Amino acid sequence: MENKIRRFTDLRVWQKGIELVKEVYNLTKSFPKDERYGLSMQMRRAAVSIPSNIAEGFRRKYAKEYKQFLRIALGSCAELETQIVIAKELGYADSDKEKELVGSIDYICRMIFNLEKKL
Repeated sequence: MENKIRRFTDLRVWQKGIELVKEVYNLTKSFPKDERYGLSMQMRRAAVSIPSNIAEGFRRKYAKEYKQFLRIALGSCAELETQIVIAKELGYADSDKEKELVGSIDYICRMIFNLEKKL
């Protein structure tokens, strides 16, 4: 029996996006207090934007609109990856954490590309 996608929450890429959000929130908890409204907030917003845009696109009527939201999610992936590199360079994240998060972002990007091809 085939699993039918009925809601955006059924999408594995959306689920992976939510996992990434949790990882980013956990990482940024340890950032210095003076980063509360700086890099920390930017990273959280970019991370949240990924599954949010996947969900919003899913609810759109036309495939063209859905694809546009998937492209926005890809842009947020690039933004977040850049911010993770900055966090590492500033000493807020270690190399292992950077590699782990960048690997998750790369995986999500590939999933988004594959989803877009299917539309």
